[in-house]
Amino acid sequence: MKTEPSPPNILVVDDTPANLQLLVALLSEHGHKVRPVTSGELALRAARASAPDVILLDVAMPGMDGYEVCRRLKADENLHDIPVIFLSAHTELDDRIRAFEAGGVDYISKPFRVEEVMARVNAHVTIRRQREQLESSYRQLRELERMRDTLTHMVAHDMRSPLLALNLSIDCIGTYVAAGKTGPVTPFLDNARLALQNLIRLVTQMLDVSRLESGEMKLVRVDADVPRLLEEAAGALKSAAGTRRLTVEGGKGLTVRVDTDLIHRVITNLLANAIKFTRENGTVVLRAVPDGARVRIEVQDDGRGIAEEDQKRIFEKFGQVEGATSRAGYGLGLAFVRLAVEAHGGEAGVESEVGRGSRFWFSI
Repeated sequence: MKTEPSPPNILVVDDTPANLQLLVALLSEHGHKVRPVTSGELALRAARASAPDVILLDVAMPGMDGYEVCRRLKADENLHDIPVIFLSAHTELDDRIRAFEAGGVDYISKPFRVEEVMARVNAHVTIRRQREQLESSYRQLRELERMRDTLTHMVAHDMRSPLLALNLSIDCIGTYVAAGKTGPVTPFLDNARLALQNLIRLVTQMLDVSRLESGEMKLVRVDADVPRLLEEAAGALKSAAGTRRLTVEGGKGLTVRVDTDLIHRVITNLLANAIKFTRENGTVVLRAVPDGARVRIEVQDDGRGIAEEDQKRIFEKFGQVEGATSRAGYGLGLAFVRLAVEAHGGEAGVESEVGRGSRFWFSI
C-alpha cells in the first residue's frame, strides 16, 4: 500500500515576531509543518535536532546574521543539503550575490507576496524530495548490484566442484576408450552421473528460491508421517555421512500436512550442511518433537558453531558467511529452507554457539 508523504517541514528564522506569525499562518494553512525561531543560534540548534526540508532565513538579525547561519549550515555534513531561502528587505544585486555565495538557493524580497513565498517553498521542497528519492534509488541499485555479484560468486563457487569432477571423469573415460579399455570406465561414469545430479540440484534450487520468493510455487499438501519423513531424509544422506554418526530421534505418532517433496528437501538441506561442517567421527542428530499445535524438526551437530552476529544472515538469499568462527559455503540452501518453511506458514531458525555446535530447526 502506498503511503502518503509527510507534510513538508519548514524552519522559519526571523527576529521580527510579526513576520514569524505571518509566515507560520501562511505555511500552516497550506499543510506545512512549521517551526519558528527568532535567532541564528536557535536556528542551528533546531536544524541539528531535526533536519527540515527547507529553511526560510532572515538576513538581518542581531548577533549572528543570516549569511553566517547559512555558512555554518553548509559546513555541517548532516545539514549542508538543506535548501536555504533568504528573506531580506534589501533588493540590491550585491545582497543577492552575497546570499548565493553563502550557500542559499533562493532569495525573496520583503515585503513578500503570499503566492511567491508558497511557489518558491514548494518548488524547493519538491526538488529536495526528488533528490532524496534519486539518492535512495541509487543506493538500492548499488545494493542490488552487490547482491547480484554475491549470488554470481556463490553460484560459480558451488558449481565449480561438480563441473571439475565431471570434466575429470570425462577425461578419464576418454583416455580409457582411446586405449580400447572399456571395463574401468564404470566408476568414472558413476562420478560423472553424481556430478550432473549435483549441478541439476543447484540449478533447481536457484529456480525454486525464485519461485518461492514470487509466490509462484504451488504446494501439494498431503498428510505425512513424521518418522517416515525423517527416516527417508536420513537414508538419503547415510552414505554422505561417512564416519559421522547420523541418528534419528522422536516423531512417533506425529503427522504434518505438507508438500512432502519440499519438506524432504528442507530436511536433507539441513542434514547435508550439518554433515559438511561436523568433524570426522562427530555426531549429527535428526529429531522431531511436538511444539504446541505444530511439529518442530531439529538437526543438531557438534561442529564449530556459528557466531551470533551471523545467525540471521545465513538464512538470507545473499547471506553466505565467511570466517574462521563461522560456517561458509551455504549458498542458497538456507534461503531455500526458510522460504519453503514460510510457504507452509512455519518458521525456521538456528541456535548455536561458537565451538559448541549448532541446532537448526523449523516448525510447521
